[in-house]
Amino acid sequence: MTPLKKSSFDEAIIFLKILNSQTLLTADAFTTIRYLDKEKLVAKDEIKMAILHTRYATKVIDFTSGADYFATLSHDAREAKLFATKSRKNIASLDRHQGEVACVSIDPKDRYMFSCGDDGGVFGVDIQTKKLALTLPRHLDIVNDIAFSSDGDIVATASYDKNISLFSLSLMLPKGKLKQHSAPVLKVAFLDQEHLLSIDKKSQGFIWNINTLKVVGKLHDIHDDVTQITIAHKNGFIFLGTKLGYVLVYDLYSYKLISRRYIKFEHAVTALCFDEQKNQLLVATEDGALLVYDIFANEDELAKLIKEKKYAQMLQEIEQNPLLKYTQASKDFDALWEKALYYAKEFLERNDKTNALKVLEGFNSISSKRQFGQKLVQEYAEYDKFLMFVKNKKISLAYNLANMHPIYKETKVYKALEAQWEKTFALAKKYLLDAKMSAMAQEILMPYRGISEKTVLIQELVLNIHVYRRFRTSIAQQEFKLSFELVKQNPFLKEYPEYKALVHYSDSLYMKAQTLLSNGDTHAAVKIFRILLDFDDFKEEAKEIITDIENQHKFFHAIEMQNTIGAYNLLDASPALQNTQDGKKLQAAWEEDFDKAYDYALKSDAEGLKTTLQNYMKVRSKNTDIADLFSLLHITQLKDAIYQHTEQKIVENGIKNYLLYYGLSQEIKELFFLFQANYPESKLTLEAQVCGDRERWRPSMAVETIL
Repeated sequence: MTPLKKSSFDEAIIFLKILNSQTLLTADAFTTIRYLDKEKLVAKDEIKMAILHTRYATKVIDFTSGADYFATLSHDAREAKLFATKSRKNIASLDRHQGEVACVSIDPKDRYMFSCGDDGGVFGVDIQTKKLALTLPRHLDIVNDIAFSSDGDIVATASYDKNISLFSLSLMLPKGKLKQHSAPVLKVAFLDQEHLLSIDKKSQGFIWNINTLKVVGKLHDIHDDVTQITIAHKNGFIFLGTKLGYVLVYDLYSYKLISRRYIKFEHAVTALCFDEQKNQLLVATEDGALLVYDIFANEDELAKLIKEKKYAQMLQEIEQNPLLKYTQASKDFDALWEKALYYAKEFLERNDKTNALKVLEGFNSISSKRQFGQKLVQEYAEYDKFLMFVKNKKISLAYNLANMHPIYKETKVYKALEAQWEKTFALAKKYLLDAKMSAMAQEILMPYRGISEKTVLIQELVLNIHVYRRFRTSIAQQEFKLSFELVKQNPFLKEYPEYKALVHYSDSLYMKAQTLLSNGDTHAAVKIFRILLDFDDFKEEAKEIITDIENQHKFFHAIEMQNTIGAYNLLDASPALQNTQDGKKLQAAWEEDFDKAYDYALKSDAEGLKTTLQNYMKVRSKNTDIADLFSLLHITQLKDAIYQHTEQKIVENGIKNYLLYYGLSQEIKELFFLFQANYPESKLTLEAQVCGDRERWRPSMAVETIL
């Protein structure tokens, strides 16, 4: 691959971010921040911070979305620091780690600066208040990487302890742990809202569904230490940069390797970035180089070669740039080949080998196509015999020959043969249902006796005709639950048209119910969904929809009766209600009050917190959120007491009370380090205390002070 353009710098670029159509933001290993002209790769502005980063395989610098602020490590890597970019002013610092800071990051919504440490700790500093706002579940070893879902809700942290932790920032609760790696996890990156890529020290790459917490795919053949990951979402590629200077590319949807040597450099890849607007890959390497590649380079040349039918040269272009296989030009070539195959088969069905070869000869310069064409012609060598068997009604011989040459099953003659079988089989069923006509069934099925796949169906039909009769009766009497129970016990019933008609009937019922719903006729829709409860494919969904509709009626009644508590309980139980106008209003009111209450908790203002939450104290669904807010209030009170050097006995009593109310949370564990540092003579231990459970906390237990 030849770069479109390149530039070089004194230090390795370790951060790349496209700010807009004109500007590329970069930061190097000496924390020199540059605003580059995207077209010329020359600096329009430069900010020198003179912070040298000796290790940058992890994220040691990150910016807010508009680059107003950036997070980085201190000179000695003991602190995470937040700077205002233009003024270079240090506006927040965090030194809570027992050891060095391993990596830093800022969430997509620019709310928090995260600091991850060699001690396994992960802390979040609120960018607006500049205060410590949250502590994520601690890992048992170094945290190597951190990543966020595109909506900024889920944060994933990867550690040397071989685990990945997921945390919901909206709920402020752990979402789960991903445990599959047999080696330290070094890299994580979200592929989309539901899927996460992780790579470990053994170069094993796993794709996870973060909702099920299961591995759904793997990236094979990495064979190198991955230093950087970037995703081309629009085009569906995953790019990996490695320590040995390779750029690998995978298919984002199938997870298949497209190229192990897409690009090769002499030095390690230190930063990767993808320009979705221009389909360009930006790569920085350890020697200070910055290069830009058009991932679809030579697409115009490819289209020209296809137009001129120079297919061998076309393949050479794709070999040099395998991503050309994903272009429209390549799709056009595939369409040409499929069209040629279609006409070749048409000719071969008419026993016209000459014209079939003529249609395919344009592709003979491609050895795989030539071999396929030759094999296709050879397959049709006995097609005239197949036609003769069909013409002479030697059905058994015709089917046996089709089994030897499966391509015959794509022909019109074979499909007509199958259509005749379906008619015959349906007629045989009709005859067998009448004892007087059973001999006729045996007679019309006789020609199919020597065909193995048909013989099985015939034997099942004869042996299970009583089951079939019962199945038909259950459908006629609309006892659908019994119908599906019979199908479960007798899978052969799925081959019958009655089963297919039943499935079609259920589909049509579902569509009708959905139309009624969209028209606002919920009463008529519910009647249909109650019928669908007997259909396994729709049972669970029908149950959910009926519940949602019933909740909707209860919700609007609660709104009408000004029953706010009941309305909130229903709203939180039914996601569908949250999209209604009234639901959005209630949700917005709660979110606004939650934010106010959160600020009061951070300021240790118990009165303000209680007043703000007064209307929600009897809303069951808010218990956990309210518990989190009071927990934050009480943690803040304990911190303030420690910083104010409050009497040791009072602080100890506060810690005991906290444990009794909320249990042994991560927050109290972190605070206990601060307590021990300020009260070294204390003999208090967390393990010896009586602990409650935050899940069992109720608003009736709310106290203004934990001390």
